[in-house]
Amino acid sequence: MTSPPWPARSVAVPTAEEMRTAWRLVAAHLAPTPVDPGAGTAREPALKLESLQPTGSFKVRGALAALAAAPPRSPVVTASAGNHALGLAFAARALGREVTVVVAENASPAKVRLLRRLGVDLVQTGACYDDAEAYARRLARDGAHYISAYNDPHVIAGQSTVGRELDAQLGGSLGGPVTVVCGVGGGGLAAGLGLWAADRPQVRVIGVEAAASTAVSTAVAAGRQVPVDVGPTLADGMAGNIEPGSVTVGLVARHVDRLVTVTEDEIGAALRYLAGERGHVAEGAGAAAVAALLAGKVTPHGRMVAVVSGRNITLRALAAVLAQPRPGAP
Repeated sequence: MTSPPWPARSVAVPTAEEMRTAWRLVAAHLAPTPVDPGAGTAREPALKLESLQPTGSFKVRGALAALAAAPPRSPVVTASAGNHALGLAFAARALGREVTVVVAENASPAKVRLLRRLGVDLVQTGACYDDAEAYARRLARDGAHYISAYNDPHVIAGQSTVGRELDAQLGGSLGGPVTVVCGVGGGGLAAGLGLWAADRPQVRVIGVEAAASTAVSTAVAAGRQVPVDVGPTLADGMAGNIEPGSVTVGLVARHVDRLVTVTEDEIGAALRYLAGERGHVAEGAGAAAVAALLAGKVTPHGRMVAVVSGRNITLRALAAVLAQPRPGAP
């Protein structure tokens, strides 16, 4: 996500009907991801395992909803070499649509290979992600339908289906207090969960940013998009600035109870906890919610649920994190 050199688009808030439509679509194409119940405490939270989606990330939910809503005769384009692109590639195959994904020339070779295997029209151009996104936006100005990874009402509606699944999976727990904690990059997942929780008074949603990238919390505090400096982070899937006028900012401000940040050490500790104590592989962004809970950044309130939002981490990066000793370990 970057702060782009084009005017902000006017993006509508998802309607109740769009959220119902997204739920029907996601339920038709994706099996519910499981919940590892744990103890439901801050130190041993229940885990909503979006890492077990067929593309390795929750992003496929919003991609399905947004692609289904795209004008049927319009070409579709996006810029991403990450989980959003993989989600759209899956959605394109499931819905019989064609999608162009624009990536930079320095995009991860592993993700490029996977995108080619999934059959999207892949364009590699530019020295960095900003260049690729600018090219994708030019295609949109020429008549293609651009799907943002987060600033799109159908994407947000799709992400809200994580909560709809929790309705059934938590069972009687929704009769009492529940805290759902999720990572925040562009805010699509937090906005969707916030809308789901809006008519569930016992549910609160907490969003977690990497301390190296705080675009959403900065925008919420300022009431508008403000460019922020972005540092290197294990949570690369949450790193970057957001579009001016992004609808997610207002939704997060209204429906997410609190935003907190986690450090790189805390993210690394969460990755080690998930692999070593719970048996789950996650990427840095996918572990952010767990990191906040383990670090005591979230006040316990009812049953604690962390969304493990993705698993797409390279083996080399994961091995490096796992090799670091845990505090107090011999």
